[in-house]
Amino acid sequence: MSATAERRIFSDTLAGYVTYHSPVQNRFGLRTSDGREFTVHLARNVVSRVVRNLGDPYRDTTGQTRDMLSAGRFLFAYGIFYEWEGGSRFEAKEITFPEESRGQYVFEHPKWWVRQAAAIADFYLRGQFPDGKYDWRGYRTNLTLDGAHLPEFAGQNVRQETDTISRLVYGLATAYLLTGEDRFLDAAESGTEYLRQYMRVDDKQDGIVYWYHGMDITPTGRRKVYASEFGDDYDAIPMYEQIYALAGPTQTYRVTGDPRILEDIDRTVALFDRYFRDEERGGFFSHIDPINLSPCDDALGRNRSRKNWNSIGDHAPAYLINAYLATGREDFAALLEETADTIVARFPDEPNSPFVQERFHEDWTPDRTWGWQQDRAVVGHNLKIAWNLTRIRALADKPEYAETARRIGEIMPAVGSDQLRGGWYDVVERRPDPDSGIHRMVWHDRKAWWQQEQAILAYLILAGTSHDPDSLRLAREAAAFYNAFFLDHQDGGVYFNVLADGNPYLVGTERFKGSHSMAGYHALELCYLAAAYTGLLISHEPLSLYFRPRPGDLPDRELRVAPDLLPRGTVELTRVWVDGRPHHHFDAKELTVRLPESDGPVRVRVELEPVQMRLRVRSEFDGGTAHVRCGGAVDSGELEKFRRVLGEVMAAGPQRVEFHLGEVTEMCRPAVNELLVQRTKAGLDVDFVVVGSVLPEVREALLATDAFLLEGEED
Repeated sequence: MSATAERRIFSDTLAGYVTYHSPVQNRFGLRTSDGREFTVHLARNVVSRVVRNLGDPYRDTTGQTRDMLSAGRFLFAYGIFYEWEGGSRFEAKEITFPEESRGQYVFEHPKWWVRQAAAIADFYLRGQFPDGKYDWRGYRTNLTLDGAHLPEFAGQNVRQETDTISRLVYGLATAYLLTGEDRFLDAAESGTEYLRQYMRVDDKQDGIVYWYHGMDITPTGRRKVYASEFGDDYDAIPMYEQIYALAGPTQTYRVTGDPRILEDIDRTVALFDRYFRDEERGGFFSHIDPINLSPCDDALGRNRSRKNWNSIGDHAPAYLINAYLATGREDFAALLEETADTIVARFPDEPNSPFVQERFHEDWTPDRTWGWQQDRAVVGHNLKIAWNLTRIRALADKPEYAETARRIGEIMPAVGSDQLRGGWYDVVERRPDPDSGIHRMVWHDRKAWWQQEQAILAYLILAGTSHDPDSLRLAREAAAFYNAFFLDHQDGGVYFNVLADGNPYLVGTERFKGSHSMAGYHALELCYLAAAYTGLLISHEPLSLYFRPRPGDLPDRELRVAPDLLPRGTVELTRVWVDGRPHHHFDAKELTVRLPESDGPVRVRVELEPVQMRLRVRSEFDGGTAHVRCGGAVDSGELEKFRRVLGEVMAAGPQRVEFHLGEVTEMCRPAVNELLVQRTKAGLDVDFVVVGSVLPEVREALLATDAFLLEGEED
């Protein structure tokens, strides 16, 4: 064989941690997530950047590339592999840094996910309602890459699917929770009304509600579609469609407390209990036939007498946790516990496979021949179980929930993630290939946006509740891959799929930003819960949430504002505003607000904080005066938070800065130095004033700099 035949040239991405940097040899070492070591050579024309958020400008760091290659720093290197007989070389052409400085990941800034949520929600509002009027008659299931509707001709592309509307409504209501921007809730409420008017069947005789699969909109009228027309579920009523029909209305209910929505939730759950529940063997069937409403009708074909992941596991994330958060009702808690018990008892399959079993016959024997799934695993479903079992532990702290979640989190990286490039795979064989030991890809090695979401949330909540450093590392790696490669900075929104190396895959329906599978749900769920978990469990930052209820719609005018199912005693409610004014009738530990009487809706903003928050730093402006209020320890562990807040205050150009330090228990020398640096940058026209009492050693350190005034001692 010729030497030429032994040569191979291809592009790829490496993800990992810098182990060393040799400026003389113009290369650095990179250790991947699974411990493999690579030498990365820097091309002469290498470029670098910092990961940016949607709506942010490009952040070029090419000139600082070599200075940023410090040991321990995580990065993505995209370049060219050259292989020849007896040797190989990887030459980096592009480097992407998820950290602004070592250990400071951009997506752990308290506003990162909030800003991303607003950008994604606005993308869908522009695409679905370009005239700014939230008329859902114009909604279409499919959206192009840039957010436009597909052309409507020959009766095509006119289908409105109930689930995709509901998922978008969920995303919009979630964006309001994070931002308080009225346009998001206005659109969510109008979407909920549209679902109730056109997609809901109110069966008063049986006391149930069920939902149409969808509706076709044509110039001559509407045609409602009763049974599913999606391939896997054709001519059946699949439970997951009924479950996800509740997702958007339930999240809207969290914000508004509209009692009509709660009635829809209750009566849809009654549908589940009456027609989908297996009273004899437990769990819920995956499908019922549209005529007899039976899960065992022969007309269901391969879906006859079946149970699956969706019919058991999708209750919790889609609607049930949110219904419980909004009401605190014991029946919702009991159903959450029941589904968790079923998952723990039926789904794990070790030692046969590291992946859970996802499909079952009526008697719970595994179904390994069904349709496309066969004996295959959806990686994200495993991660989803770890995530939701950890949430449900806040209600029922059973050791088997913790152990199952821990075990899934422990075994999934080696079999479900790309430990060379970063990111998480889609569908793989549940059993390894006997020759290689690899769980082979079923269709491709692409990575879907929603599977990345499951990984980020699973490992964030595992890290936050168990303080496990490996879970935190995996959460950060997953969030870094997602933010580096899934955000579409040209057209907006989030890509459906990327290739294994992170480049977007823009072919067929995977080119779309709206489809049967994608409607803003997962991307905005990620923004909301990543903000909550990161701030309240990881980086110990406050979280603001927004609500707009009618007080009279709530029992005893009591608004429940818990951000998610988190371990009791980890979060407290510290401040509340109603219609822009401070409000003091709230229970800090129960996370409830007693609202004033009002005939109309009121705007409620709440601020939640971790109970174990070591440093509280708040800033506010009164004209040209900035007030910086600190409490707790300003030590080396909290220095970056202090520096960030101070930098944001000074960027606003105040004429006077007042520091309220009476509750500070410790201030390290670097924090004093940071104050001095900012004082110098601000110029002589800006006063730095220490207000109120302060620790003697802090007072002494500040006065020694001769750069601060004490209240009452101003010249």
